[in-house]
Parts: sequence; C-alpha cells; structure tokens
Amino acid sequence: MARQKLGQHFLIRQSILERIAAAACPRREPLVIEIGPGKGALTGRLLARADRVVAIELDGYLAGHLREKFPERLEVLQADVLETDLNQWGPAVVAGNLPYYISTAILSRVLAPPSLLARGVFLVQKEVAERVTAAPGSRDYGYLSVESQLYADVRILFEVNPSAFHPPPKVDSALIAYKLRGVEAPATDFLKFVRMCFRQKRKTIRNNLKIEGIAALPEANLRAEQLSIEQFAALYTKVTGARIPPKR
Repeated sequence: MARQKLGQHFLIRQSILERIAAAACPRREPLVIEIGPGKGALTGRLLARADRVVAIELDGYLAGHLREKFPERLEVLQADVLETDLNQWGPAVVAGNLPYYISTAILSRVLAPPSLLARGVFLVQKEVAERVTAAPGSRDYGYLSVESQLYADVRILFEVNPSAFHPPPKVDSALIAYKLRGVEAPATDFLKFVRMCFRQKRKTIRNNLKIEGIAALPEANLRAEQLSIEQFAALYTKVTGARIPPKR
C-alpha cells in the first residue's frame, strides 16, 4: 500500500527500458545515480553500462529488495531525493523514472547550481516534458521552461504510452534528456523575478509585477509567455540593476 501511495508506476516494457539505459549511457560511465529505481528494472541495465550505480529509493521495502537483487556494484540509499545532496558522489549521469507528483521538484533539485550533472535522462509525464521544452509564445511555455532552459539544453527523446507500465497511468509519458550548461552561481533572485512575471499567465507583466516605473518599459504590456530567457534577463536588469550569472 505504501508504494501505491507514493504514486509509482513501474516501467515493464523491456524495449523501452533498454532505450532509456542507452540514452543515459551511450558509452560506459564511471557513475550513474538512479532516482526512484523501484523494483530495479532499469537498474540492471544501468549496471551493465556503468562501473557503479547509486540508487536513491524512498520506499524501505523496495530499497531492501534492491540490495538483495544487486549485491555488487550497487549502492542503495534509502532517502528522499529532495533532501539528498546529489553532488556528494561527484560528477555523474543522473537517470530515473520520476514519480509524477514530485517530478518538477526533482528536476529543479537536479539542475540547480552547483550541479555536477554530466547528463540527465528522465521519464516524466508528457505534459511536464512539453512544458520543460516549450518555446516562448507557445501555450506550454512557463516558469518551468525558463528554469530548465536557463540551466541546460533539454529535449524530448521519445514518448511512452501507458501500456508500458504496471499499473498503467492515465497519462502518456516522455523521456527527456538534459545537457547541463548552467550558470556560475544559482540564479535564485532572477528565477523569483521570473516566477512573479508568470504569477497570472493571462495578465501582462505590468499587472503581475506592480512595481513603480514598470509601465514605462516596452515589455510592460506583454505577457510573460511572450518573453525569451534573454528578454527576461534584460528586463530583470532594467528593473533591479542586477545581472543574472552568465551561462558557462
């Protein structure tokens, strides 16, 4: 019952599991961190392509199952990934079939500097994948798009239908791949500013920010979904006098 409460849908289609492992490790990797390994269906394939795998699993029963199933080269950490320092193992590939209910929080956690992410491959709800990769001006473009694309180049690799899981979810999924580019320091204040601009998506930036002098700026009558990251950065500098940390 605990596993059902955690909202886990176990990926069981062998061909999809192999494609995910190949995307995470196109060549042999020294270290892979797997988030939410569940029963270990993907874990075994990652172990075949990596010298070492660290699996972060919240469910105590599943953590014990993984230790018994893979007694060698697998380090199992029973923990909440949102409370785990992923940098403690050094640079690594990070992969996982993410629980839908916390997938966006996990993506934020994995990406935020000083991230040592070498490559990220994550199976998420299709709707989340579309939001992460959305372009300015599109219906799906929002705060999550800006946050993800500020820190990484991200793309959708392929979609996965519900029949590939047990139990099958009610929505489609998609595999997304991140290649970190990052910034020199966490862009915390800039992202707070962007979140304010998106506070009510149908309203203009002037109405969302409600700060003195904003009406005089040419961007004031636009909606946040119309601005690229570069335009947000320029607006942020005009309003605050600060600059976001440059991309590496």
